[in-house]
Amino acid sequence: MKKIMSIILLFAIILLAACSGQEKGELTRVDVQKVDKEGNYEEVVMITDNESIELLKKTFEDIKWDDKVVNMARKADVKATLFYEYDKNMPERLVEYEIWFNENTGTAEIVSNNEKEGYGELDKENTNILRKNLLK
Repeated sequence: MKKIMSIILLFAIILLAACSGQEKGELTRVDVQKVDKEGNYEEVVMITDNESIELLKKTFEDIKWDDKVVNMARKADVKATLFYEYDKNMPERLVEYEIWFNENTGTAEIVSNNEKEGYGELDKENTNILRKNLLK
């Protein structure tokens, strides 16, 4: 009986370790689509340089997420698709973000297709970093 409990405990620890590693994928690329004056999305621009990727990764980590559902009055200013690699032998996982820049407050509002995130807000400092890197 003791041996079975030890095996179950070992299996649980291995399972937890494997699952916790999947939360931190490596950001490898960001695709950005801006909205033009007519409200149409422009051509996709790929961001792949390491410096921009690291800045964007840190900025997205600073978003304050809330699980509320929102309806925005206008189309997003930017649509960003983040590509995360969890395993070299598996396809990348994509997370899409719609981003609205609030000119009055200098902040940003973000809606994610990731069910763990939902609706988020970003402070002025991080909004400036996000805007600078996405709207090059």
